[in-house]
Amino acid sequence: MATTTADREQWGSRIGFILAAAGSAIGLGNIWRFPFKAGENGGAAFVIVYLVCIALICLPYLFAELALGRNSQKNPVGAIAAIKQGTPWKLVGGLCVLTGVFILSYYGVVAGWAVGYIFKGAVAPGVESGMFFETFIADPARVIPLLGLFMLLTIGVVYGGVEQGIERWAKVLMPILLILMFVVIFRSVTLPGAEAGLSFYLNPDFSKINGTVILEALGQAFFSLSLGMGAMITYGSYLPKRENLLVSGGYVALFDTAIALLSGLMIFPAVFAMGQDPSEGAALVFVVLPEVFDAMPLGGFVGTVFFILLSIAALTSTVSLMEVVVSYFVDETQWSRAASVWIVGGFTFAVGLPSALAQGGSDLFTNQLQLFGQTGFLNIMDFIWGSLSLALGALLLSIFVGWVWGTGNAIDELQQGADGGFQGTLPTVWAAFLKYVCPIVIAVIFGAIATGVI
Repeated sequence: MATTTADREQWGSRIGFILAAAGSAIGLGNIWRFPFKAGENGGAAFVIVYLVCIALICLPYLFAELALGRNSQKNPVGAIAAIKQGTPWKLVGGLCVLTGVFILSYYGVVAGWAVGYIFKGAVAPGVESGMFFETFIADPARVIPLLGLFMLLTIGVVYGGVEQGIERWAKVLMPILLILMFVVIFRSVTLPGAEAGLSFYLNPDFSKINGTVILEALGQAFFSLSLGMGAMITYGSYLPKRENLLVSGGYVALFDTAIALLSGLMIFPAVFAMGQDPSEGAALVFVVLPEVFDAMPLGGFVGTVFFILLSIAALTSTVSLMEVVVSYFVDETQWSRAASVWIVGGFTFAVGLPSALAQGGSDLFTNQLQLFGQTGFLNIMDFIWGSLSLALGALLLSIFVGWVWGTGNAIDELQQGADGGFQGTLPTVWAAFLKYVCPIVIAVIFGAIATGVI
């Protein structure tokens, strides 16, 4: 039997929701993925395109997910079913739930690496970073316990519920994250030669903007804000009707974007100061940066702080991933939150084991599995669930809100609590973006991912 609206938990405050939702979006996508994507795609030019994508595409779509969640007071499956019962659209909500659990399964593996790197200076001082990384991620005795530890941390937060668990910890973790970021930024920008990194990151060369850069920026913007997997539907469902969705959603996007931009200030000045290549790709954080930290004064301290903040950012994201799935079982079945959390956590840990073994721990999961042009279980999972599924989910949800539920109903929901701030031409412009611009742009992203362009 589904839960009733009266039984549903709610956020205790606006700042609690903003910090929790921003924490959902802020994670490895901001601190790990954003810098290496910027480094590969021209630095400041990529950043400019990314900001435009956030403002014109992602923010209108974010409002749609929040409106759908608060209107229904349900998880992604229940939200769609409440509006359009007995249709295949309910499967879109199911896709969101599956996307959440499968991303969580391998995301927890990478998050475990970040936790392990907190202690790199103590357990492997002076070891060359590339060699350490290859040995570390291929060791099941290290990566599996770290996956288990991270899942237990995530379970512990989600177990406490919306206000006493997720919101309470967001109010603690997010300020710590910001403080640690500024510590690393201060050390990075004061290094001799940091000016070159600041110039690369802050002075755009618009000649570097091409179709690939635009597609990469669009994809990163959606990945960064956790759009397309129902997290904002779920978090929005815990908002009271008096809350201004436009203000709250705007702050979420602002905080998420600010953290992404700050991550660049942490990384690029240090990388250039130490003569490293900013376009090293995914290895930038786990191979290049440790070499940078080893070479700089107070590098051991700075490196430890950096991987602590990376672990915190990852935790705020894994919490939202698990909450999407837990919310489904709490809403749609007789399961309690406690039972849902432990069952989802245990299942996710089991599904995550092949990803933990996919970097050298098992030849089968590392080399023999090949699909969609990807080699290795973790890479396949990331391509299917972290790229294709997110883009497909966002495309279908934008069509559902814009054309099935209808922008008129969505506007009515956004106007509740807006105190007259969503009137005049604004609703018309927003509706046009959601109905026409967002689906077309997201479809282009999906096609680019499916064909290997990005």
